[in-house]
Amino acid sequence: MKSFSHYLGVYKMFISTSFSMAMSFRLNFVLLILMDLFFYFTSLATVSIIYDHVQTIGPWSKEQLMFFTSFMLCVDHLHMTLISESFWVFSRDLKIGNVDFVLLKPISSIFSIFFRHVRPSSLCNLIVVWGCLFYYANQVDLSLMAWVCMPFLVLLSFTLLAILEFIISTSMFWMTEGMGINFLRMQMQNLARWPDFIYSKLSRRVLKVFFPVLLIGSAPVHFLLDQSAWIYIIYLIAAIFLSFIIMNKLWSVALRQYESASS
Repeated sequence: MKSFSHYLGVYKMFISTSFSMAMSFRLNFVLLILMDLFFYFTSLATVSIIYDHVQTIGPWSKEQLMFFTSFMLCVDHLHMTLISESFWVFSRDLKIGNVDFVLLKPISSIFSIFFRHVRPSSLCNLIVVWGCLFYYANQVDLSLMAWVCMPFLVLLSFTLLAILEFIISTSMFWMTEGMGINFLRMQMQNLARWPDFIYSKLSRRVLKVFFPVLLIGSAPVHFLLDQSAWIYIIYLIAAIFLSFIIMNKLWSVALRQYESASS
């Protein structure tokens, strides 16, 4: 409990400094808000345009896929707000040797590296993304249990996404130049933004078992639409647990192999 309080205090300082930095560049702050809104609009508009030409995609109607897209936008909103900036800063800090100072701090290096930079501008769109989710959840007539579980499943999906991205970012320790890794990480996000049934059988197996990116959105939404599909939640929790173990192992190996750019 004492350790949790310590980390909470540190995170409060992270948030405070992030807000101070963001408000120092007000025009950039506003442009980032508009950029996020444009991304949300185009994501939903893309699905809507597709359904102007077809009745269903796989087993889902337009309302169901719009609900899935809104769910993934909520996951993306958490991602953009809490950790997205840190990946780019991590890539830069590795090249110039700033990671050395992070590793000397008496807190978890993963926490210090990936949760250091909060993006306040994305926080301003909270009502928009959750409003879309609630609207389309109402359109697909979710059960009471689904309504109760939905916020928790968004958090679980975000957790799996974050851990998988941490795993990918670990390779930066060996490559030093992390720009390509960050673009690879973004492509992984694109895979998760579509439901699992649009992929071939082999692709689904690989992207659910060996690198479970399709479980990020498809597993919770399948359950929310049909509570008899509870096995998907077991898969999601198992993927989080196993990915967390792999992340810690890889991170430990990476730190042992790390050679400072400042040395």
